[in-house]
Amino acid sequence: MPIQMHTKDTGEMPLDQTSAGRAPRRERSTVEIGLNAAILGVRDNEPKVLVVRPDGEARTGVDALPFGPFAPLEHRTLESGLRSWVTEQTGLDLGYVEQLYTYGDRGRHAQPGDTAPHVVSIGYLALTRLVDEAASVRGVWRSWYEFFPWEDFRNGEPAVLQEVIVPHLRAWAERPRPAASSNRPIVRAERVGMCFGLDGAGWDEEKVLERYELLYEAGLLDEARRDGREVTGGLEPGTSARLGLPMRFDHRRIFATAIGRIRAKIKWRPVVFELMPDEFTLFELQRTVEAILGPHLHKQNFRRLVETAGLVEPTGVVRTNTGGRPAKLFRFRRDALLERPSPGVRVKTGRT
Repeated sequence: MPIQMHTKDTGEMPLDQTSAGRAPRRERSTVEIGLNAAILGVRDNEPKVLVVRPDGEARTGVDALPFGPFAPLEHRTLESGLRSWVTEQTGLDLGYVEQLYTYGDRGRHAQPGDTAPHVVSIGYLALTRLVDEAASVRGVWRSWYEFFPWEDFRNGEPAVLQEVIVPHLRAWAERPRPAASSNRPIVRAERVGMCFGLDGAGWDEEKVLERYELLYEAGLLDEARRDGREVTGGLEPGTSARLGLPMRFDHRRIFATAIGRIRAKIKWRPVVFELMPDEFTLFELQRTVEAILGPHLHKQNFRRLVETAGLVEPTGVVRTNTGGRPAKLFRFRRDALLERPSPGVRVKTGRT
């Protein structure tokens, strides 16, 4: 629903104010509030996101996060509005939901000559358990790493980092900065090193958004070219396919924010159990954490961490159909929430 917004009064003397002291004229603009949901789950040790395509764009369009407008006459709160239209659009009843960020950059939806209302979107992170019935959900579950291939270290460092991303970012960092650009406290080369773990800096798996924005700023991503940014020279034909699937509008940026949030949050809140079935083996829990964080974790260290932290408790049941040794089943120990303020899986990836 469009909302009439007044521009900010700067206090400066407007050109149309007369000597009679009339109040300054303020321009009016129309702003539409949208809601976007990054709905995440894990199935078969693969982190998934639910994506949709608007009507008429199933074959020719690009993937989008579920999104829709906030209707204040129909929805009492922003979250109730989100849950309502996500259920209508995808058939999915959301469980855990938290607000991420408000995205209001000019041009994020606009096209040249577009006079439609400016859209300000509020992004949300939502977690769900993927079970067999999830196949009936309207939309498509895709791996996170189809959109962010440089973030998946489960089988070692992704080749795309050293073969494409690092050399092009280093070349971009050495180019003269446009005179009109804003000054930053650190130079481009330092930002590249900090975000991508170069020159002795450690890789921080939580900097998903920062890495995406660097790639966008450098003109390496399809979204940057679509938005009219200058393209970094020297890209070989077909390179963009190695840099992940593009998304509608700035949805990949919102998605990057969601991945960074969940990667950080599982270390200090037990949200990983929102993605697990009621009963699970410790190996299944480890593979889920690995899927979210990106790197492979040491098996014994992980088990020791989870058990000493008191996050799980045995159910007394042993699963025998594992294809190997029987495995004990565990469940989340809810008393952990009462015993300490930050009962998360405090894993350290150990990557430098």
